[in-house]
Amino acid sequence: ADSDTEPEDTDTLSGVNSGATGDNPIVQTIYTADPAPLVHNGRLYVYTGHDEDGSTWFTMNDWRLYSTTDLVNWTDHGSPLAYTDFDWAVGDAWAAQCIERNGKFYFYVTAARAAGVRAIGVAVADSPEGPFVDPIGHPLVTSDCGDIDPTAFVDDDGQAYLYWGNPKLCYVRLNEDMVSYSGSVEHVTMNAETFGLRTPSDPDRPSTYEEGPWFYKREGKYYMVFAAGPISEHIGYSTADGPTGPWTYRGVVMPAQGGSFTNHPGVVDYKGNSYFFYHNGALPMGGGFTRSVAVEEFSYNPDGSIPSMDMTDCDREGLGSLNPYIRTEAETMATASGVETEACSEGGMNVSFVNDGDSIRVIGVNFGGGAASFEARVASGADGGTIALHLDSPSGTLIGSCTVPATGGWQNWETVSCAITGASGIHDLYLVFEGSGDYLLNFNWWRFDPA
Repeated sequence: ADSDTEPEDTDTLSGVNSGATGDNPIVQTIYTADPAPLVHNGRLYVYTGHDEDGSTWFTMNDWRLYSTTDLVNWTDHGSPLAYTDFDWAVGDAWAAQCIERNGKFYFYVTAARAAGVRAIGVAVADSPEGPFVDPIGHPLVTSDCGDIDPTAFVDDDGQAYLYWGNPKLCYVRLNEDMVSYSGSVEHVTMNAETFGLRTPSDPDRPSTYEEGPWFYKREGKYYMVFAAGPISEHIGYSTADGPTGPWTYRGVVMPAQGGSFTNHPGVVDYKGNSYFFYHNGALPMGGGFTRSVAVEEFSYNPDGSIPSMDMTDCDREGLGSLNPYIRTEAETMATASGVETEACSEGGMNVSFVNDGDSIRVIGVNFGGGAASFEARVASGADGGTIALHLDSPSGTLIGSCTVPATGGWQNWETVSCAITGASGIHDLYLVFEGSGDYLLNFNWWRFDPA
């Protein structure tokens, strides 16, 4: 928003999820889908698709990125890539995966190259947060496989593979440059033995495999986790002793649940734990075209098999605590009520479209021996408002209240501060926004000072 007008809020999520208490879905400010986790430098990143508000089809224009170090508080990094970043694409920023090789990050994406005709593209960056650019100027793969939902993996011998497809599952062997491939497109054998028996049978889909493959290796075994049919989708998986099969069906990872007729897996190990990412329709007004990413922690069985798991709202314990005495981005949150995020003129993202009664919850804030003051980077093109700081609930112990003045514009930033009393030990922190008018303030970052 510019400095002279109030922002125009078109997000149907604004203000509707105030009752959220768990940490699933992990993003509550927009609709997200098709999660793709990546661990880099001790941080867990999750790339997602972005279902536009009010969608009645898979209306998706960009990809989004979130990261965490504790699996409960997620930082919004905005959009690292959009379909418009590819000169050849006309729409459909569908499922994607980013992997790292030799210090470069390769983002394999689905996009439309003509109306209803999709292809697999690739973009590259020096950082997991981007900026990503198209290094080849044309699709990486076009085939007869149903060119959506790429998944990539670099094996121990340095050979990289790219799988994708709906209703077929296909792969190529990527070259070391990761933006080209050698040989031809290979079709995987699809039958009940390789990917499970479909009931009722479908001559065009001879197994349960539908779409959304996720390919990885663990303890010498290759895993292919996938969205399985018939619709509504469940998640199944197969394993193999080699990267190109033959595949053997192993069973159901997640039954069809959650208000979305599609699903999409992403599996990752982080800080000694295993996590399964997926999507559902759990947010208000959510459904098959307005989905939300969620995650479950799980443990492999002793034989390496994946247990079946259900969707939950989690309310999960964090991996460690958050240090409030260093700068924390305002868009780092476990749950949110009403607020949204947008690109910030000072870099990164900021919290926006803040109304009276909106709030942000940050889990596991470790105040140690006590905090003396709080400062926040804020802006307001209206009359401002107040940030009230509560412990453990939106109406819990009030430890301080910071006044935000009118700053003359929604991106005219000032730093405000206030005294803090009664904050020590580990607590959930609620930042509750108060004031009058349609919109109060924008919020970039915050930090406490110790007593």
